[in-house]
Amino acid sequence: MENTFARLARNTGMLRFLLPFGIILIVAGIFFTRTTPDRYEETTGTVTDVREYQDDGSTVYEVFFDYTVDGKKLSSSFDNAGSGYSRGDSITVYYNPEHPEQITNFKGGKFIGPVMIGVGALMAAFGIWSAVKQFRKSRELDEQTGTTSATAERIAAEMPPKETLEELYVLFDGQTLKPGYYAEDRNRQRVYEMTMTKNALVGNRLFTFKNFRTGRTMEHEVGHVVSQTFNDEFFSASSRFRFDGKDIWDALHERGLRIQTDLHSILPRVRYILSLNGRFFAVAETSSKYVHEEEEAAHKLAIPVGRYYYRCWTNEQDLDLLFLAIFAISETDQAVVE
Repeated sequence: MENTFARLARNTGMLRFLLPFGIILIVAGIFFTRTTPDRYEETTGTVTDVREYQDDGSTVYEVFFDYTVDGKKLSSSFDNAGSGYSRGDSITVYYNPEHPEQITNFKGGKFIGPVMIGVGALMAAFGIWSAVKQFRKSRELDEQTGTTSATAERIAAEMPPKETLEELYVLFDGQTLKPGYYAEDRNRQRVYEMTMTKNALVGNRLFTFKNFRTGRTMEHEVGHVVSQTFNDEFFSASSRFRFDGKDIWDALHERGLRIQTDLHSILPRVRYILSLNGRFFAVAETSSKYVHEEEEAAHKLAIPVGRYYYRCWTNEQDLDLLFLAIFAISETDQAVVE
């Protein structure tokens, strides 16, 4: 699955929600306009019988009658005509001139069809506009980071063999009220950690990022995750949070990072291929809670448990950027990312 389509599929939920409903409203409006009773013609029928019966405790009077259209005698009935009719009385009948057997005892709905068409057209237009807007944004980001459809496919195809890359495990540490993440190498040596130093139900949370290889420690403000969904569709989820006052995806894009997702090749795992300024940066896969293979076997748990646990392979030394990208993916709990 190519990156551009994945991003558009997730970020254009408005298109997938509004366009189909807009088309449905337009078609229904056209049908209603063609069949609305307001276009029906009037004739007079003769009551042939009146029957009374009970329906959910209410008395209903069904009035049977004959009427004539273009010299052809037709018979029908109304079950909502009321009790004021007797055999031989006259009754007003409105009929569809194209299909005289379609009748009603009231006229109305003159504006319903046009309103449905208008609303449907607006919904469809707004859905298409949102898709065009997202496409332009995606194209601008590709130009900004040097990632085009061709380079995205090349990056995925030319990804170095995993055995030639450094393998890291990104794990969730939720043992306290101030959870965080940490990363360790295949020898279980901790190489990176991110711990929450300030939790907040309202406002930003404070995290300390520590790179054990460089000895560098940094503090960052992280906002709460905000998600938008459209009709609960799978690709419609759009989640983000503020990182040092900036949208997390904007912060990653400004650093030249792009992420493409292959949803099918390794299911039930999800794989993320990270590129930096148009070249391979890292690959990450969702993992089980027990990310080390021997632990998976011991616990007989080899399927992913959702977000929080990842195996990563990289030949880069920029653990700060790699860790931030995995943190963004995990916190927003997204299957498809920007």
